[in-house]
Amino acid sequence: MLKNLIRGSARALFAILALAASASSLRAAEPPSPLVVGFVYVSPIGESGWTYQHELGRREMERALGPRVKTIAVESVAEGPDSERVMRDLVRQGAGLVFATSFGYLEPSLRVAADSPSVKFEHAGGYKTAPNLAIYDARYYEARWLAGYIAGSVSRSGVAGYVAGFPVPEVVQGINAFALGMRAANPKATVRVLWLNTWFDPAHERDAAQSLIDQGADVLTHHSGSTAVAQAAQAAWRSKRVRVIAYPSDMSAFAPDAQVAAIVHRWGGLYTRLAEGVMAGTWKPEPVWGGIASGLVDIAALDPALPAAVRDAVTARRQAIVEGRFEPFAGRLVDNAGRVRLAAGALDDARIHAMDWLVEGVVGSMPGQ
Repeated sequence: MLKNLIRGSARALFAILALAASASSLRAAEPPSPLVVGFVYVSPIGESGWTYQHELGRREMERALGPRVKTIAVESVAEGPDSERVMRDLVRQGAGLVFATSFGYLEPSLRVAADSPSVKFEHAGGYKTAPNLAIYDARYYEARWLAGYIAGSVSRSGVAGYVAGFPVPEVVQGINAFALGMRAANPKATVRVLWLNTWFDPAHERDAAQSLIDQGADVLTHHSGSTAVAQAAQAAWRSKRVRVIAYPSDMSAFAPDAQVAAIVHRWGGLYTRLAEGVMAGTWKPEPVWGGIASGLVDIAALDPALPAAVRDAVTARRQAIVEGRFEPFAGRLVDNAGRVRLAAGALDDARIHAMDWLVEGVVGSMPGQ
């Protein structure tokens, strides 16, 4: 009887061990939990524009990583306290990586990052970092120079209008590069600037565009979040043949006659690499500042009716940028008050990052100056 009890106990023990091993094997076979990635957007996603391009990047990352990631996107989040509240909520929902995609999200991101050391944060266009917060940006000015060259080539009046958001270095770089490119095609060209002091306000953007048209601009471009400038150009196409170089999306659907080219952002590859770094445990708070060569920004959607000489010149100069043979902020640079800002050579990254002056040929001023 004792032997039977021992045998029964042994069989029961083996059964328990087998069940435990089976459960352990099942657990090992289960895929790891997906990385939750949060996206905070300053405007509606819409069908074109700044937020739309970040949304395309999110979608591309999802396609590339499949079930390894789960994303949460929150649109129309105002800079300031609202963005901090949204980012804290994303952390509560389990986000391990958060993309804060507007300049004014920087300070809120830093505060949330300090309270959430296990979460990684990526801020678009910022200038401060933390152990778990990195910044990423693009050299938009490279494509802006090419856009300016196109504008100078197609403008009949020699006057371009530039609808600008806030006077931060990223925007100023774009204005200056555009003006330099335009004057490379037409040395007498001028760029008129109107400041919005907002990133997204379609009515305000449209009014600014119309004001610039009334001042003689027959080419428009912008650093703003909606399609309003492109639509204003399209509305003036029949009467004034106004053209537009859209930013940061191809807006030909909104300006089929007026659009002559577009500056486009492409975030999908970067977002995928950063998420993979977080999952692999190799993520570091290293800044990203890539240009045309890295694929983050480019000139696109050129009007097929552009003269072949213009298209060839743009293609050649773009290749020179990619190969490092041409830098937009090189040579003698004079501001629009006549002060020499660079006698020769090229501006280094530190001076480009801190740019707070407007080049010769820009009609306008920095707010507060």
